[in-house]
Amino acid sequence: MIKLYKFLLKVLLFSTLITSSHAQTKQNKNINKEPSGINNMAYKWGAMAITATANDTDKFRPRPTVTSRMLGLTFVAVFDAWSRYDEKAIPVYLKDVKRRPAKERTLKNKEIAISYAAYGALCEYYYSDKELFASYMKELGLDPANKSLDPNTPEGIGNLAARDVIAARKGDGANQYAEEEGSNGVLYCDYTKYTPLNPIDKLNDINHWQPKNFSDGKGGKFCPPCLTPYWGKVKPVGLQSGNQFRAVPPPLVGSEQMKKEVDEVITLQANLTDENKALVEFMRDGPKSVQQAGHWLKFAQEVSVRDNHTLDEDVKMYFLNQITAMDCFIACWDTKMFYDSSRPYALVHYYYGNKPITAWGGPGKGTMSIQGEEWTPYSPDTFVCPPFPSYVSGHSTISAGCAEALKLYTGSDTFGASAELVAGAMTEPANLGKKVTLKFNTFTETANMAGISRVMGGYHIQADNIEGLKLGRNVAHAEWKFYNEHIGNKTIK
Repeated sequence: MIKLYKFLLKVLLFSTLITSSHAQTKQNKNINKEPSGINNMAYKWGAMAITATANDTDKFRPRPTVTSRMLGLTFVAVFDAWSRYDEKAIPVYLKDVKRRPAKERTLKNKEIAISYAAYGALCEYYYSDKELFASYMKELGLDPANKSLDPNTPEGIGNLAARDVIAARKGDGANQYAEEEGSNGVLYCDYTKYTPLNPIDKLNDINHWQPKNFSDGKGGKFCPPCLTPYWGKVKPVGLQSGNQFRAVPPPLVGSEQMKKEVDEVITLQANLTDENKALVEFMRDGPKSVQQAGHWLKFAQEVSVRDNHTLDEDVKMYFLNQITAMDCFIACWDTKMFYDSSRPYALVHYYYGNKPITAWGGPGKGTMSIQGEEWTPYSPDTFVCPPFPSYVSGHSTISAGCAEALKLYTGSDTFGASAELVAGAMTEPANLGKKVTLKFNTFTETANMAGISRVMGGYHIQADNIEGLKLGRNVAHAEWKFYNEHIGNKTIK
């Protein structure tokens, strides 16, 4: 019995030693573990880019096309700088900088290189926030005044990556510097001289877009011009051209499909539940909006936290995510301006004019009987509906593209994110609904929710949504091929 006790005691002591050894090994691994999730440097610069985009909206009004390019090129610069410390990656625009030897491919060098790349790009594109970026560099222990172009140092590589992206994209059709003929010094000026077929005070053709008056919030009105109507001409990053996947023609007034889809918009908008309103508002975004590209960058950051991404993983994911968003906007605007189609705001008025319909009556009024010509989307009068043609939906295109890109990158459609908000907070704050939790179970479902929210809110007909989703997914698969070429994966065709 005593021998058995001694034997069991030895087993227990041995087991304890093994357990302690495993615990110590795990602890040592944790000590040496690379920063992940919110702590990795790529995530941190992603968060800064989101802040910059929100600030841009406040200063310059919503301009989702413009900010998508700003974000896209920022993460191209980050990727290009990082690529010089990777075994196989190929930069997009960075020239004449050799891949660094294996001994230099340290986390510290990567952090420094991508920080200078992000800093240089953000200062160029979000120029009104230069002080914010400089302050953040100092917070990171980096000198914002370091302009070295030495390709043998991480600082130099980061600065060169930003410089080469900026240089390569000058004259790309975005008209960032008012370089296009006839711009007269106005940045992002419409050099195509687009003129709506329907002026604000006259409807010449119901199948084409007509600008609308917005409230200025001070008792007056203003009519925003068409937002960057030339954007389909901007040079993409991963596509061959903006018209590579141009959508099929939209339905026209007089067709059975158009009448059916207009009626669907009226019905959906008249029967909005608190959950529907919350979804419409969440996808529409409000003050401090980051637009669709920024929205999907935020979603990507949720994936980073969920999966404990390292710097390498986030650099690659944000690169794919944001070039997809940027090129989706270009492809979407190509289709929008090619067909120049009318929005539900005009279509409902045309079909129902002085006829009674059941619809949302405005903030605090709920669903009621109104004249067709009084109908408006579920939106505050300071932003009646987006100021550009309807077909195809930008939310549908960009959401489907970015969702598909994240699905391809992670190898799974599972998302698992959620958002909590109070219904009506952005549209009718004096008539709030209940608190709602929106659940985004998969990437595909999230994109579909974004698309249908635009129909429910009265901004788009169903064709805008369905064809926009198709367009976005087509773009995503082209970007996926481009992405794999640049990470050095030769097995993807």
